[in-house]
Amino acid sequence: MEKNELYPVFLKVKQLNILIVGGGNVGLEKLTFLLKSSPTAKVQMVSLDFLPATLALAKKHHVKITFDGYHEKYLDGKHMVVATTDNVAVNEQVYHDCRKRDKLVNVADNPPYCDFYMGGIVTKGNVKVAISTNGKSPTTAKRLRQFFEDVIPENIDDLVKNLNEFRKTIKGDFEEKVETLNEFTKGLVNKKSNE
Repeated sequence: MEKNELYPVFLKVKQLNILIVGGGNVGLEKLTFLLKSSPTAKVQMVSLDFLPATLALAKKHHVKITFDGYHEKYLDGKHMVVATTDNVAVNEQVYHDCRKRDKLVNVADNPPYCDFYMGGIVTKGNVKVAISTNGKSPTTAKRLRQFFEDVIPENIDDLVKNLNEFRKTIKGDFEEKVETLNEFTKGLVNKKSNE
């Protein structure tokens, strides 16, 4: 059985520079999900043509739109890149240019050409759950996202905020604080399962 060896991280994309190459449906999808999760993300899109919906969304979120074909110069200052064109050769060129310049890259629908995947995301206030199928089944990730949206209670953010305040009042070293919080949250989980 193949192992999923991906390491999940949560990126502060408002502090990173992101390039999306391509202005079609896939580019719009990637931009939409990125901005849904991080409305202040710093994004530039490069394409010869853009869908009207992409231009409208870009304007609303201050995404930089560049009408041009892909050139390696657009990687300057970028931290991560998403290639979404319908031209395999262009997408692969983006990948190779990124590898050469130590940029994180995702070539849409081409797992061997990805350093990262843009998985399913569930957000309820400060709680965010990311879902990955190791690039094997975006549809399964979508269904799991729907499941977790139903299962995670709407008031989870209140719990997080209250625990944060409680954490500030706990005395002792790091290990004692962790033990106290573990005991407290274990009680909440047990209480929930007994209802």
